[in-house]
Amino acid sequence: MKVLFLYTELGAYTLNCMQEAIKYNSKLSIMVVRWPLVEEAPFDFDFEDIKVHERKKHNFKSLVQLVKESKIDAILCSGWVDKEYVKVCKFYKDKIPTVLLLDNQWEGSFKQNIAKFLSPLLIRNKFSHAWVPGQLQAKFAKQLGFSSSKIKKEFYVADTKLFDGYYNEFKYIKEKKLPKRFLYVGRYIKHKGIYDMWNAFVKLQEEYDSEWELWCVGSGEEFENRIKHPKIKHFGFLQPNQFSEVIKNTSVYILPSHFEPWGVSVQEFSAAGYPLLLSNRIGAKERFFIKGKNGFSFQAGSQNEILNSFRKIISLSEKELIDMQNQSNQLSLQINTNKWTQTLTSFKL
Repeated sequence: MKVLFLYTELGAYTLNCMQEAIKYNSKLSIMVVRWPLVEEAPFDFDFEDIKVHERKKHNFKSLVQLVKESKIDAILCSGWVDKEYVKVCKFYKDKIPTVLLLDNQWEGSFKQNIAKFLSPLLIRNKFSHAWVPGQLQAKFAKQLGFSSSKIKKEFYVADTKLFDGYYNEFKYIKEKKLPKRFLYVGRYIKHKGIYDMWNAFVKLQEEYDSEWELWCVGSGEEFENRIKHPKIKHFGFLQPNQFSEVIKNTSVYILPSHFEPWGVSVQEFSAAGYPLLLSNRIGAKERFFIKGKNGFSFQAGSQNEILNSFRKIISLSEKELIDMQNQSNQLSLQINTNKWTQTLTSFKL
C-alpha cells in the first residue's frame, strides 16, 4: 500500500507514527508533501524511509502527477486550508480513498453550521473518509455528512515508547524523592494561557513561599515578554529526545490553553507519568484524564482556578502524587502506533 500525506504543519509525533507504521508493516510506503516548519516549533526531523516533498515546489498539476506516477493508493489531507491539496482530493475522489484529517471540535457555532450546510459542495465531494483524534471531532465529521462507518478516530498518537521510557527510567528516582516542580511545554502564545499560569504561580509563591518551581519549555512570539521570577525557569524550545533532564527533575504537567482541539502533549506527559493540570478546553482530556485520579481541571482563562489547582497539588502527599503518576501512565497507553497503523491501512472505497 502506497500512501500520500498532504500536510500543512507536520509534528514530530505524526512523523513518529509514520515511521513506526513502516516498521510494523513492511508492505507500506509513505510519501509526504509538507509546508515549511513554523518558527515556534523547529523540529529536527529524521525522515528515514519516508520520501518528503516540499509544498512550495508543487502546484495542483504536479501534485496530481505525483499521485499518478507514484501509484498512490490513498491520500490523507490535513484539513482544508490548502486549496490545492483539496483540489487534488476532489480530482481523486471515488478513484482512491481521500481522507480528511480533522481536529476541529464540534461547537455548533454559526461558522460551523454554515460549513455543515455547504459540506455537500465544499467537503463531501472531495473526501471519502475522515480521520479524527476523538469524540468531539467525530461529532463534527458526522455533522459534515460523513457516516459513522467512514469516520475513524485516534489520529493523534504520542510517541509513547519515548515518553513511557522516561517514566520507567525515572520512576524509582521520583519515588525516593519527588521533584517539586510543575512543567509547561508548549508555544509561548497568548491563547495557550501562559500569562494566566505564570500570574497564578506568582500568587502561589506570594501565599506560601513554597519550594515548588515552574519550569517552562517552548518558544514563540511572547517569549521575550515572558514573566521572570526566581522560581520560574524558561528553557526555550527542546527536541522531544532532549527532555531527559527536564522530565527527571519535574513531576506535574500543566496545560492552561484557552482552547486546544486535542493536545498531544497530554498523552506524552501522561506516558511519562505526570499528574495533569488541564484547562476545561483541552480535547485530549476525554482519553487521558480522570478528575481526582490523575489530576485536576480548571476553567480556561481563570487565574484563580489555576491557583486553586496549584494549591491542590502542593497539599497532596508524595504518595498521592505518585499514585497519580502511575494512573496517568496507564491511561496514556490506550492509544498507540500499532492501532494507528491498522487504521491507516484500513481505508477502502
